[in-house]
Amino acid sequence: MMGFVRKFLAWLTVPVVCLVGLVICLARPFNPNNNRVLGRWLAYTGRCILGLKRPIEGRELIPQNRPTVLIANHQHNDDLFVLGDLLPPRTVTVGKSILAWAPFFGQVFWLGGNVLINRSKSHQAVAAMQATTEAISREHKSVWIFPEGTRSHGKGLGRFKKGAFHAAVSSGAPITMICAGHYSGKTSAVSGRYEAVRVRVLPVLETAGLTVDDIPDLMERCRAQMEAAIAELSPN
Repeated sequence: MMGFVRKFLAWLTVPVVCLVGLVICLARPFNPNNNRVLGRWLAYTGRCILGLKRPIEGRELIPQNRPTVLIANHQHNDDLFVLGDLLPPRTVTVGKSILAWAPFFGQVFWLGGNVLINRSKSHQAVAAMQATTEAISREHKSVWIFPEGTRSHGKGLGRFKKGAFHAAVSSGAPITMICAGHYSGKTSAVSGRYEAVRVRVLPVLETAGLTVDDIPDLMERCRAQMEAAIAELSPN
């Protein structure tokens, strides 16, 4: 019961935090650092309420002074609390267009200059990814993408879509892989505190000199490395 209460309160704070963050976003609209500020607030607040510990390995490997394409496994909506504070400076994210309708969150997401994709309309998705490549190359932004394209609900690492890898190769930006161990929201009986989720950042994978023909191999290399890391991080 306490676990349910904690989760309810954690998500109840999201629109509240976003409403406060809306002030910052309106003061400096489409500044990608809005995402970093909001991500930290949401992650720290959520983890505090959930009683969730998030031990992390290799955080220092996330590039801070050059653009990178960050890819991470996507398990649950709670990934917002687990990973939201790991965005480096000037990072935008790629998300589904339906996010724009979420109260307050959708507005700050848009004002953070993030990329909204309607995957049911392939021409719009392609145009959005082209814009993402330009953001990396011309505006020196980093981009966070869940390459599976949807939540796995802890059922293993899904197949990767090509968008993140096209953006990395086209811009020559390195790929930064962030792996979270499998989690299912288990809680302690008395306090309702959530079990810890271990996270590991893998060494960057350079893409300079690669071409479109190299993308399938690049995808497989990234997926294999992430799958191995996730298995090591996951509870037995």
